[in-house]
Amino acid sequence: NEYKSYLRGNMVLTKNPRPYSAEFTDVDRYYGVTELNQIKRTVIPIERTSLIEFFNLSDRILFIGQQIRAGLINNFPGIIADRQISLRTYRRCCVGAQLVDWIIQECNAVHTRQQAVGMWQVLLEEGVLKHVCNEYNFEDNSLFYRFKEDDCGSEQGPPGSCSPHTDPVMLQECFSTLAQMGPDALMRLMLRKPPKERTAEDLDYIYEELLHIKALSHLSNSVKRELASCIQFESREKAGTILFKQGDEGNSWYIILKGSVNVVIFGKGVVGQLHEGDNFGQLALVNDAPRAASIILRDERCHFLRVDKEDFNRILRDVEAKTERLKENGKDVLVLEKLSKSDGSQSNKYTVMAGTPEKMVEYLLDSCVDCRDDDERDYFVEDFFMMFNVFMSIEKLSSLLMVYYNEAVKSEDGLDLKATEQKKIRVVRAVLRWIDLVPQKMGEEYELEGLIEKIRGALYEDGMLSLLAQFERGIDASKCQTFNKANNRTSAVSLSSFQKSSRYSTYEDVSSDAPSEKIRREPLVPSTEVKFKIFYPDQSYCTLRLPISTPVSEISKQASEKLGLPVEETVIFEMKSTNEVVRYKDTDTCILTALSHNGRLFCSPKDSIDKIKPLQEQEGPNTSSFNELEIMSSREIALQMTLYDFELFNCVYESELIISIFKKDKFPGKIVGNLDCFLSRFNEVQNWVITEICLTPLLSKRVHLLRKFIKIAQHCRDFQNMLAFFGIIMGLSNIAVSRLSQTWEKLPSKFRKMFKEFETLLDPTRNHRSYRLAMSKQDSPFIPFMPLLMKDMTFIYEGNKTIIDGLINFEKMHMIANTIRYIRYARKEPFMADNVPVVKNRTDIKNYVRQMQVIDNQRTLSQLSHRLEKRAGE
Repeated sequence: NEYKSYLRGNMVLTKNPRPYSAEFTDVDRYYGVTELNQIKRTVIPIERTSLIEFFNLSDRILFIGQQIRAGLINNFPGIIADRQISLRTYRRCCVGAQLVDWIIQECNAVHTRQQAVGMWQVLLEEGVLKHVCNEYNFEDNSLFYRFKEDDCGSEQGPPGSCSPHTDPVMLQECFSTLAQMGPDALMRLMLRKPPKERTAEDLDYIYEELLHIKALSHLSNSVKRELASCIQFESREKAGTILFKQGDEGNSWYIILKGSVNVVIFGKGVVGQLHEGDNFGQLALVNDAPRAASIILRDERCHFLRVDKEDFNRILRDVEAKTERLKENGKDVLVLEKLSKSDGSQSNKYTVMAGTPEKMVEYLLDSCVDCRDDDERDYFVEDFFMMFNVFMSIEKLSSLLMVYYNEAVKSEDGLDLKATEQKKIRVVRAVLRWIDLVPQKMGEEYELEGLIEKIRGALYEDGMLSLLAQFERGIDASKCQTFNKANNRTSAVSLSSFQKSSRYSTYEDVSSDAPSEKIRREPLVPSTEVKFKIFYPDQSYCTLRLPISTPVSEISKQASEKLGLPVEETVIFEMKSTNEVVRYKDTDTCILTALSHNGRLFCSPKDSIDKIKPLQEQEGPNTSSFNELEIMSSREIALQMTLYDFELFNCVYESELIISIFKKDKFPGKIVGNLDCFLSRFNEVQNWVITEICLTPLLSKRVHLLRKFIKIAQHCRDFQNMLAFFGIIMGLSNIAVSRLSQTWEKLPSKFRKMFKEFETLLDPTRNHRSYRLAMSKQDSPFIPFMPLLMKDMTFIYEGNKTIIDGLINFEKMHMIANTIRYIRYARKEPFMADNVPVVKNRTDIKNYVRQMQVIDNQRTLSQLSHRLEKRAGE
């Protein structure tokens, strides 16, 4: 069943305790996102014909076309009509632009005209809709199109007065299905166009798709941009078709979009299989050699991307023509590439693609530090100061800057004072640009103090007092900016809300002795003191007051002393509520924020670990909080969740994202605790939804909770809190909730429709294109679905080498920095809710959403679900 096949799987954000201490090759596992591309879709029981009943894709699309035609006739009667042009009459046809207008008006999941075009193209490709002369694909203009039912000759009149029946709920389900298929159809539509006919919008769309194709991840963005103009779409219908034979001339490079193929070698038979995302044929193009194997289709209707040899070679030539290589002693030390202007034309300016650290610093100071041309925006300076920690220390960078500052420029007449002074000015400006980014880089302001003092002293000794005054003003402005950002980060919260509700008995902030209600939430830094609550095998515990960055070795030493055992005989570990034990390395730090929701720290002799069981408190609540939720406003719950989530989001330093991507071991003394807290919030919300429903025994109350959670999700979406929105919808899609068929049957159709619409945003196909499309138009502030962004950055990290031929691959740094810029834009403005009514129990709601009590054991939740509703045979 094809429809059920893409409605499979489940999504759970799991916390791996120390993913930074080991090498991970699985992208999803590294970020704790398991089965991100296999989201469970809740099939809501309905007493009517369902799309799920159609096992054949063509039959399903034919049924969708019939429903949409019926919807057009009932809701927009004049859209299907006889039309005349050039003295010729076309019977019972529609105008393409009107069809686009109608579907945007009727379907909330459609946000752009381009998206609507893709949906109509799905129907056209299957023959359900076609151009009246069979000459064109679907276009958003005045071309005429006709449904299959209306294509029965030109002599008959328009449809009769008896309109076909249409079900509004089914119509929305059809829209939802088309919305999921539309992006692929739109991509095929663009790729089928001859390269010269592709518009700038087409090229941008294709380029965005190419960015997420793994087979192209090793290519630079400039190459992908060139590929967008020439890459072709190719499809083969029948399994067993030979794409090419061993020994044939290599004319094309293929990437599999859909289906799979066998790799066959004469005398050996099938030697391998290639699937969606794999590529083949590139070596024959590069080496100008015959095909080394035959490729035979394994599946029906295989789709490929194809790059022909002529285009491939032209792109390589064009990219090389735009590239400048600076050499020293016969070796490349800096690789530059021409920038493009906003109109697509080539600029005379260059940006850095690769280089040695020393040469990049020199180029930054000589050519980039004064560049402010927005039309040819080069982010090299910003990206360099954001990413330099990956390939050089702050001490080395400071040393290179001072060497450049003190370097004298000589001319034929002796010392060139003007040029020498200009070099000093460039260093000052570069450091000020660096300082602008410091508020987003944890602890760097302290590491910069030494360089700032050196520059102050050097400027004073050189008598450059006006430049010194300018330098001091820039530093003061940065301090003011840092202060303002700190104040915008959070609102006043109680001490207990600083800690995760699941860990209130495990740690708390003790960095201030002020009354808890006056404490302002601040980001965690390595020196933040917290209380570690560590349990022993007999379930007694000790409390240690230590910095959050304390390594496990020190925690183990102090806990062992209280236990009265030698430190070499004890071990610190996390005990999860599932009875799973997570061991730590001695060098691991910030272990509290890496705990699972109901996880606890234990200290035990090494030979006693297997005997220890979870604490009773780790099981979570045993009764629902339905009575509390019932009297709380759904909008106020969503508002307080958003306020809290923004606090967590704003506490995340940009440097934490870089540290988590490039492995924490490379950044001694740094922590990622704020990022841990923010990411684990998704699990907390998801488990909260499942827990409340599974702990509610009465059917009527469970239905009420379903409605409540769907309304809360709607408000979270209105507040642009996509983390909470995804958490709630994922919770409702969890198998423990989705299997409750009796509960879903009682849910009013209005809420079924809302939930169906929400699920379209969770569609993982084409790299979560539905979600990305919806978020592309969002204005700041908003909370993105962070696990997906982390996956994007990991994809870049693992798909591109950091060092190539001895040079830093700065193209990789640019790509990661672009994602970080998107996160920066998301929280550029402070969150301000409009028209917030006065709610008497606001404090209670605020405390409730910050201290959620949940069950985080999936087996326990499934057992509770089966007790609520048993199916036949269970």
